[in-house]
Amino acid sequence: MELVIVLILAIAFVVLSTSVFKIHPFLALLGAAFITALLSGLPLDSIAKTISGGFGGILGYIGLVIMLGTIIGVILERSGAAITMADAIIRLLGDRFPHLTMSLIGYLVSIPVFCDSGYVILNSLKRSLTKRMNISAVGMSVALATGLYATHTFVPPTPGPIAAAGNLGLTNNLGLVIGVGLFVAAVTALAGLAWASFAAKRYECGEDDEVTQSYQDLKERYGTLPSTAQAFSPILVPIILICFGSVANYPDAPFGEGILKSILAFLGSPLVALTIGLFIAFPLVKTNEQHPSKGEALTAQVTDAIKTAAPILLITGAGGAFGAVLKATGVGPQLGETLSTLGIGLFMPFIVAAALKTAQGSSTVALVTTSALLAPMLGDLGLASEMGRVLTVMAIGAGAMTVSHANDSFFWVVTQFSKMSVSTAYRAQTAATFVQGITGIITVYILSLFLL
Repeated sequence: MELVIVLILAIAFVVLSTSVFKIHPFLALLGAAFITALLSGLPLDSIAKTISGGFGGILGYIGLVIMLGTIIGVILERSGAAITMADAIIRLLGDRFPHLTMSLIGYLVSIPVFCDSGYVILNSLKRSLTKRMNISAVGMSVALATGLYATHTFVPPTPGPIAAAGNLGLTNNLGLVIGVGLFVAAVTALAGLAWASFAAKRYECGEDDEVTQSYQDLKERYGTLPSTAQAFSPILVPIILICFGSVANYPDAPFGEGILKSILAFLGSPLVALTIGLFIAFPLVKTNEQHPSKGEALTAQVTDAIKTAAPILLITGAGGAFGAVLKATGVGPQLGETLSTLGIGLFMPFIVAAALKTAQGSSTVALVTTSALLAPMLGDLGLASEMGRVLTVMAIGAGAMTVSHANDSFFWVVTQFSKMSVSTAYRAQTAATFVQGITGIITVYILSLFLL
């Protein structure tokens, strides 16, 4: 019981330090690792080794994958590939279902691009379509935001879900995480879409009265846009390879035990698949006056990607250090035995992630911290199987979107770019993420009835 109290104190330290005292999550998680190690009585000569081993161990599995995915996202963002993706969806769905069109655009774009960046990129498109179709800007804003948010929290290679999968030992089976994640994200995106349609009839924002930039002007800012195949292939090819690699590694060996399995397993490893995706993305790199050569432009974009990924890598590593300390203390069996009597199963990761998300604002921090916390306890919670781990990632993802409010940067991106008042944003955007999170955990629970 003492170890459980230590764990509660450590979680409280992370929540309070990040949400109240605004300490960077990297320092908060590292501090929690030391606090837990000292209070739980780990030998002093093993504490530093445990923490550094946990930090390096998780980054050794997933660090390069996060970095490669971030570089691909930056290249797609700067090349105008997101606009090309949006064009393709508009051609497919036309003007008949504006909210669905906006949600689907967000759903696809946020797989390689952070939801904050995706909203900024697509905001002008959303505003132009809103004017062209003469519909509610609030509904279109929420549809775009919830579509982006769905894949951001559930589908690799977005860094949060990748880090969570790595913490839970799923690095070599990301294909399964992607497949289940795409399904759960689709259900939560539909829930967000339903709320967007509800909000469209009840709320207004400053954008409703504005004359906005035309869609053509938006496209001209990017110059020559990539083709549809060029825009989608840097992310679709790695996802397809990862899925084939996961299937090749199934115990029943659907591709046999020969050279075909070896090739598919190699190409389908996340590191190799995303490296291939990066090479496919290279031709999309655009030069400009500041960076007149392809090499200079690529270097600048890689540098920007490193700046974006560095905090995520540090948080992921610190989460791994925290998880290693928890594993060393043996708190998992104690807490697992206590929780198993309550019968909450997959609801535990959801509740922990939702508490962290609501308290400190970052979905990525909630995903990384909760997955690191739960990794040593999966066996005691009855979730140690491959599918149990996958559904745990999904439950954490559902919690990590519940809810987006004033301490979340994405909330302010949506609010400011759509010119919603804060009160309207709480009723429209924050409520939408609550609906998405609850829908997400219900979906995960229903899946567990059939898959576990």
